[in-house]
Amino acid sequence: MSEFYWRPIPVSEGALPLAGGWLRFDHVERLSRHAPPQILPASAAPADVLARLTTPRPPIMGLALDRPLIMGVVNATPDSFSDGGLHQPLPRGTALIEQGADLLDIGGESTRPGAADISEADELSRILPTITALSSRCPISVDTRKAGVAGPAIRAGAGMVNDVSGLDFDPALAGVVADRGVALCLMHAQGVPATMQNDPRYDDVLLDVYDALHERLNRTLAAGVPRARIVLDPGIGFGKTTAHNLAILARIGLFHALGCPVLLGVSRKRFIGEIGQAPDPLDRAPGTLALTLAAVAQGVQMHRVHDVAVVRQGLALWRAVTERTEAGS
Repeated sequence: MSEFYWRPIPVSEGALPLAGGWLRFDHVERLSRHAPPQILPASAAPADVLARLTTPRPPIMGLALDRPLIMGVVNATPDSFSDGGLHQPLPRGTALIEQGADLLDIGGESTRPGAADISEADELSRILPTITALSSRCPISVDTRKAGVAGPAIRAGAGMVNDVSGLDFDPALAGVVADRGVALCLMHAQGVPATMQNDPRYDDVLLDVYDALHERLNRTLAAGVPRARIVLDPGIGFGKTTAHNLAILARIGLFHALGCPVLLGVSRKRFIGEIGQAPDPLDRAPGTLALTLAAVAQGVQMHRVHDVAVVRQGLALWRAVTERTEAGS
């Protein structure tokens, strides 16, 4: 647990580059469990923190992280909260590539609140045909918590493992990732899907999640996975209330201080429906886009979304306005 936490404050031009991306910063917000937040010059941050904030992030699966990336969600499950088995995985993945997804995240086990575990055999039967068919067309992430699923998925062409448990479910997964030389996304979750939303509690959700990801990061590095292949996800909606989600999103730039790319998985989540009065998950694309652009404004590099075409269009307009502003016209 740290005494202080440091969040970069983005500015439009000049100053220090943030993680080799599209933003720069000249001030930081110093956060603490024992004192009010304080805005300070960037030079006030410790040297190791500044190094982690400014060092460019290496490409993941060959994808440069100097612009926001769109990760298309392919649910090979009959009980996903977002589409409930509405789409067949292979046609869905193909469509998302055509809509402009930079990479796909293919999962065969639902991790919605209340979801039960399934066998490795069932999970593999759902995902391997799609991974095999699409891995030559697009970088593939396999959404699994299990070493026994990750290994065959990697052999089929997956270049990243997206573990919603952050290695808490299956410690053997780190060794598989290290041995195969693929990337790993570590997500934070409080509890397991079956019970995680029963009564989530934190002392300070932003700092608690930061510390938990820091611990998972150190555990992963010790297992032999280099920092250059690690992505971090604060786990919006996984053991968190609406208030918790909003507290994380308001200061999500804090996670850059861990020195890894940041992934946001907020698409169609329940709290978007609560705030945006959209009970049907299929109607939550506008809210998803709003949160995506807010996170892009804090330098978040990777965005896991269902509505790829909507987000791609939104990012194109954001980029056009940003580039025009930077050009001074």
